[in-house]
Amino acid sequence: MVARKSETFDIVDEEDRVIGQAPRTLCHGDPSLVHRAAHVLLFDSRDRLLLQKRSMDKDVQPGRWDTSVGGHLDPGEDYLAAACREMAEELGVKGVALTRLYPSRIRNGFESENVVTFLARYDGRVEFARDEIDEVRFWSAEEIEEGLGGEIFTPNFEEEWVRWRQWNRIYATNARGRTALCAGDAFPDLFGELRGKDPEG
Repeated sequence: MVARKSETFDIVDEEDRVIGQAPRTLCHGDPSLVHRAAHVLLFDSRDRLLLQKRSMDKDVQPGRWDTSVGGHLDPGEDYLAAACREMAEELGVKGVALTRLYPSRIRNGFESENVVTFLARYDGRVEFARDEIDEVRFWSAEEIEEGLGGEIFTPNFEEEWVRWRQWNRIYATNARGRTALCAGDAFPDLFGELRGKDPEG
């Protein structure tokens, strides 16, 4: 659905503690009202990232390509629940394991968001919300890199992409020449490497 103008968000402090509530119409336009959002990076088995093209009816960055899934938390909702809900609402994708990646902060002249990003692996059918998304497609890393700075993507996605690449260089493992993305609650292979022992041991 197109963004509901009557939405209410939890307002948080810099430690992400809830200190009040405010309507969406005030949060967007007042950077002092810090609120929460969840993002999902949805990759297919070819390591391509699904991006969504924001509807021209959106009040923020219409017509630009954005993160696979992104949405605000409902009052009292946690980040994981919001990520699952938004993935179902925006892409029709349900029951897919999510791995928590990293928190981040969006601070600009329009809004302030505390964000947690999750990772998912998915090759199934995508039935996106056509009243808020104009198009979806999978992009290779090379295609994304070529488009950066060209006003194709939202500024928030470009920041997200930089964070993802940094995280991936540090934490992802390499299996048979391709990135091994672990969808689930942990990265046992990574933790095994850090301990200097067999991950199954």
